[in-house]
Amino acid sequence: MDFSGVRRRLAAALGEVRRTILVRRRLLSALCAGVAVLATVRALAPPPPRMAATLVAAHALAAGDVVGPADVASKALPVAAVPDGAARDPVGRTLAGAMAPGEVITDTRLVGPTLLEGHEGSVALPVRIADADVVALLRVGDRVDLFAADPAAATPSGTRLLEGGLILALPRSAARSADGQKGSLVVMAVTPDQGAEISGHAARGLLTVALSR
Repeated sequence: MDFSGVRRRLAAALGEVRRTILVRRRLLSALCAGVAVLATVRALAPPPPRMAATLVAAHALAAGDVVGPADVASKALPVAAVPDGAARDPVGRTLAGAMAPGEVITDTRLVGPTLLEGHEGSVALPVRIADADVVALLRVGDRVDLFAADPAAATPSGTRLLEGGLILALPRSAARSADGQKGSLVVMAVTPDQGAEISGHAARGLLTVALSR
């Protein structure tokens, strides 16, 4: 019997086994290294941010719109990105200004006491402006000069009642006033004394505004 041939075949088989074991060890080592790297990356990565359900405008909304259920959508935002005063129940309330789709609805975007936040000593005065087309050019946050005019005067002239008044809200309104004149309402931040003077002029004549710096 030729034992030399058997030994050669056995040696070849053992060599193949060793090579297979070596390759598998290398693959296992690479896999372990990959798992270790992945574990390290996960350990160093910041945790996912906490999310909060936030109410946003479901579509474009105009100043003066009364918010309905179909106007509101819920969107998950990181807690850190939710603005202060995010509204919890805006349905049925009136918008102080226009809103873009997806914009977070906050209390300061709604007509109410929060309009005066940051304006201590002021009151929110609704003022009817005679020319609705002029009001259509205004935006919440604009500064305007307010003028009064007496349409019955022989020589109509404007009296400036307020300089640089802040527009707080633009409720949608085209209803006739008590004297039958049409116009649009704006809500302005004024002092109590200014409010009394403006109200007196509004009862006697027409009011208009001009944009100021």
